[in-house]
Amino acid sequence: MPLFILFLSLWLAGFSTNVFATDITVSLDRSPVSVDESFQIIFTASESPDADPDFSPLEQDFTIQNQSQSSRTEFVNGKLNHMIQWIITVMANDSGNLIIPMIKFGGDSSPALKIMVSPGVAANKNAVRDDDLYLEVTTNTEKPLIQSQVLYTMKLYRRVDLAKANLSEPELNDAVIEKLADDTNYSTQVNGVTYVVIERKYAIFPQKSGEATIKPLVLTADIVARGRQNNSFFNSQVTQRRIVKSNPITLNVQPIPETFTDSHWLTAEQVELTQAWSGDFSQMKVGEPLTRTLKLEARGSTVGQIPELNNAKIDPQLKVYNDQPVLHEDKTTVGIMASREEKIALIPANSGNYILPAIQIQWFNTQTQKIEMATLPEMTLTVAGTENSSQIAPQAPVIMTEEKEQKSVPPTQIPEIKEKEEDFIWKFMAIFSTIAWLITLGIWFFKQKMGSKKVVEIEESPAEISLKSCVKTLKNACITNDSQAAKTALLEWGKLEFNEMSLGAIATHCEARLRDEILKLNLTLYAKEPQIWQGKELFKTFSENNARAKLNTNAKSNSLQPLYKL
Repeated sequence: MPLFILFLSLWLAGFSTNVFATDITVSLDRSPVSVDESFQIIFTASESPDADPDFSPLEQDFTIQNQSQSSRTEFVNGKLNHMIQWIITVMANDSGNLIIPMIKFGGDSSPALKIMVSPGVAANKNAVRDDDLYLEVTTNTEKPLIQSQVLYTMKLYRRVDLAKANLSEPELNDAVIEKLADDTNYSTQVNGVTYVVIERKYAIFPQKSGEATIKPLVLTADIVARGRQNNSFFNSQVTQRRIVKSNPITLNVQPIPETFTDSHWLTAEQVELTQAWSGDFSQMKVGEPLTRTLKLEARGSTVGQIPELNNAKIDPQLKVYNDQPVLHEDKTTVGIMASREEKIALIPANSGNYILPAIQIQWFNTQTQKIEMATLPEMTLTVAGTENSSQIAPQAPVIMTEEKEQKSVPPTQIPEIKEKEEDFIWKFMAIFSTIAWLITLGIWFFKQKMGSKKVVEIEESPAEISLKSCVKTLKNACITNDSQAAKTALLEWGKLEFNEMSLGAIATHCEARLRDEILKLNLTLYAKEPQIWQGKELFKTFSENNARAKLNTNAKSNSLQPLYKL
């Protein structure tokens, strides 16, 4: 018996060790890195591990510069969460594909992790050198395709203290420019000298082929003077103003390749087209809806470049109801991830088999420099009939109800009298509603007339005059189907309303229908082959968008209460 208890205790001890092991994860503050740059390895545990960590295995391929530990406890959805972090600042001893080894925390351990370390660069042609402070700018390519993503990286090197600094933004004509994620800070060595580096990244999408130059960045900084003491207790530290500029970068933007045959130009680093169903599409029933969700994700692209997904013609006996598309963009350190999601409700009118055509999206892969195709294969929907499938017409329920009522009433004159009474009631209600509506209309017209007198007395601001001019110009452009004039008017309107400089950026501020029309205009302007553009729908949705925006503004202003009364 004692031997049995001993074995049982050992088994339970091993079981509890496996079940209650602390989960430890490892991550990096950035990747890839250079051999002469420091970076941080972050170990995170959800609870206290068995023992303190042993970081000595890191010293085989890395030099540890600093390490720190922090802990945090918080309540999330009524649940207590505890987190412990160890942050290790290191520099790689050599370049290549290195492995961050498994680190032991007593009986617990962290997983291994790969990291790519590139060789150090002693000099860069796009860096303006200074002993204490300089800027370096680079792009991942100098020959991008039109509307493809260019990663623009700015690095500020310093070994002086800055009291205040201001850095300009990159500028490029006929381009969409987006700032990516947050700045990163680290230290590096250049020719044996240690610098603190601030790194910032942008995604640039040139909208016109040909040679284009990204203007130099300008840094205006107040540097804390060295070796100078200010004896006054109340005076601030002594600073020196310095202006530093980067070099310009010239891009040779390539046009759309002649081998690209699709009318919609899409360029990306990776594209994935998927679908999902709300039920079993092989067992549909007549009159019962089934929702199909299409989603396209493109890495290194914007939402304005993603085409409409559900544009194929299908059997008219299969009713189709499209929801508004959902557009989304994520800005990361490696670029922009864009997605478009469309939900389509399908309702079959008759039993049988229905063919959904294949969906093919042609796109250009900027990584392989090849044309590729994102495809969803052709599908067959099998629809089974129901017992009442022959009575699904819209009038069927009304007819059945009338027959039932007629059978339950004896064949006398009572139904006719009842119908006359109902007609009288409905006529009376109609006359009463009409009179009430006319009275309401008269009151509203009187208030509008009185309000208009007050409005006339208020002088319009220059901004309001400019907006009205933009709307008028856009209306004329849409009437004449002038796509270039419509683009100019929309850009001016977007600059005044949202401080945006591109159609794609302006579209993100608008409601779904107007957003789609602006993106259609953008696609028409930059299509490989000339396309006919009709502006009627654009101005219609533009007017509706503005009307709803004004209603929302008025509702908010009317709901505000004064902070105090005089």
